[in-house]
Amino acid sequence: MSRTNLTMWTQVTAVGLLSAILASGGTYAVVQASQDEQPVVLDAAPATTASASTAAYSPSTDWGGVAANVSPSVVAISVESNAGSGAGSGVVWDQEGHIVTNAHVVAGAQQVQVTLADGRTYAAEIAGTDTSTDLAVLTLTSPPDDLHPITVGDDETLAVGDPVMAIGNPLGLSGTVTTGIISALDRPVTTEQAGGESTQPGAMRQAEPVVTNAIQTSAAINPGNSGGALVDSNGALIGINSSIASLSSSLGGQAGNIGIGFAIPVNEVSSIAGQLIEDGTAEHAFLGVGLSDATTELDGATLYAAGVTQVEPGSPADGAGLRQGDVITQIDGERVNGSLALVAQVRQRTAGQEVELSFVRDGEVQQVSVTLDVRADS
Repeated sequence: MSRTNLTMWTQVTAVGLLSAILASGGTYAVVQASQDEQPVVLDAAPATTASASTAAYSPSTDWGGVAANVSPSVVAISVESNAGSGAGSGVVWDQEGHIVTNAHVVAGAQQVQVTLADGRTYAAEIAGTDTSTDLAVLTLTSPPDDLHPITVGDDETLAVGDPVMAIGNPLGLSGTVTTGIISALDRPVTTEQAGGESTQPGAMRQAEPVVTNAIQTSAAINPGNSGGALVDSNGALIGINSSIASLSSSLGGQAGNIGIGFAIPVNEVSSIAGQLIEDGTAEHAFLGVGLSDATTELDGATLYAAGVTQVEPGSPADGAGLRQGDVITQIDGERVNGSLALVAQVRQRTAGQEVELSFVRDGEVQQVSVTLDVRADS
């Protein structure tokens, strides 16, 4: 990461580690859990693609109606490159023919086609990609007049336990719907390709890991679901499905749904997509600290937090008076239980936004307001 930005990645350590895949094309990745979470051990099971599981069944929710209303707004994406072919999902963003998907779905693409729910297929061009958030926008070259843009929701209204539906193109099975619940919110997740150049299109090779303050869901997500919709019981988009947890090779290396999937929150999607549509690039928030996982003692308890290892001169953090050795425990009242959690929280925000940081210095809790700047490599 340039300018040290949020964190020095070589200083970040993890307690909980599990292997994962980006939910497109079988690209292997790593998901890093929060500092206070224990390593996850899961039983291996055959990878399957489920349709409408009953995990989140509610007699008050007409999931058939939700699927009927949302499916026309979800598309299948096929990609051709020198390395071969790949597939993913996307959502219809507006009447102008913009399609939102994951950046790793279209990475390296030379030719992109988008197939609507009714089977019509259109050529598309890449309007812009943002590998930092793993988001991309496509533009249909000849959009039809009867597109069905998805209804955009608000992830600030979500709660753990809320029922959700994932819609996408897993394993090439377009229009597949699965239901589940929101398993966790503000789950700090990082995905990166695990070694070597990929031989598949849709496999992202980025200079830095993607860090997401993700929505975790139990709705079945499989390879090919990348870029598809995660919607609430009203059919409103609350996230873009992007990655799934998987077992490590020592535990069988399962590369399909195990009930732990992750989506990029819709408010972040809206911000990035709007910028990509406008000029093909996106700005990112910048705090200006190097970080490592840390602990601090407070009221007789040990708290996991984000330790400041350095402060960049002239950065927002410097202007707010943060110092090396400070231990950040909260941002806007949300718990920060490790360096990755703070990175994910800042990545979710926009340049120019003011945040309130709580930190411990010399055994005392202090608060400071910081106005985030624009990251230099945006």
